[in-house]
Amino acid sequence: MSILATYAGRLVAARNKLALLATVVLFAGCSANPIHKVTGTVLANYAESEATPYVMQMSDPKMACALGEGVDPLIYSFSRINDAPDTSGSLLMLLAANCMEYRAWEAELDYLRADYEGNVPQAKDARERAKRFYALTAERRLIAFQRAMAAYDFDPAKEPLECPFLFSEQDEITFLLGLLTGLQAVVNDANSGARAGIPRNIAPQAERAATCIDNEKTGGLPNAVRAMVWLLLPDTRPELSPDPWKVLENSSAMGVKAGMRASMALEAVAAETFGRTDVLADVIHRFAEADDTIEVWEKYRLADFVAEYIIQFSSDKYWTAEYGYRTPQAFFGKMSSEQNNENIETMSLDGLL
Repeated sequence: MSILATYAGRLVAARNKLALLATVVLFAGCSANPIHKVTGTVLANYAESEATPYVMQMSDPKMACALGEGVDPLIYSFSRINDAPDTSGSLLMLLAANCMEYRAWEAELDYLRADYEGNVPQAKDARERAKRFYALTAERRLIAFQRAMAAYDFDPAKEPLECPFLFSEQDEITFLLGLLTGLQAVVNDANSGARAGIPRNIAPQAERAATCIDNEKTGGLPNAVRAMVWLLLPDTRPELSPDPWKVLENSSAMGVKAGMRASMALEAVAAETFGRTDVLADVIHRFAEADDTIEVWEKYRLADFVAEYIIQFSSDKYWTAEYGYRTPQAFFGKMSSEQNNENIETMSLDGLL
């Protein structure tokens, strides 16, 4: 009996140890649970093959950016045990950065309204909020840029330039958007007062790497990126290159033909950055006119709608600074509040009485 009691005691002890081990394995994290590794692989493959193409066809930039903010931490939490899904991850962080930039835009419009009304404390507070949001935007965009470079094993600083192997159209767009995002990070950091500390050498790196992408196929965006860098850093401009403003204008026209007006958005950003109100007014007008003729590139529809958000914000900034309010819908594409009494739709109030 004593032997049986001893044996039973050992069984209980062994059972307790196994239960404790199971508990440790369950709560130890991804590194100890093979189910997590499989789940991470499935999620990464799904994001690459299904989620990314779906998101790129969306027409709601704010919903897309919300997806980036919500899904990116989930996908990248599995990078602790699996290889980081940098291809889809660069797009997710790009979208998350857009969310932060939209908040910066609202703060900037708040500043312009307060300044228009002469409310100094409110203007100062809004300006500070905008700078903080721009700093966070720049930080997220730096991550997106780094992921895009890592996804294609590309060293943008390497001499001489060695273009990455891009096997598909989606790879080309992802890599190109990564370059654009890196350039945007530099601009965002400048808007924040250099709070994010984004390396300035990203701009010339993006300019060189943009030559790896077919300019016409991608709506003139590679040359638009290069022209923007030439304006920011004149020393990077080749001796025989055309005027950067002409390059931006031509790239915008190519973007309309390709059905993706990202080049036009970059032209507007350049016009704002360098105080070219004439160029800004022209590009906003051209963008509004193109709405009636453009055939949006369905596979990458989101890029055109994001460009529309940027152009709308550029217009709203001008209108808010000049008149104290956003662009009225009937005046999108115009920079004046002069009334046009022809073909004005009126609302009947009879049904409200």
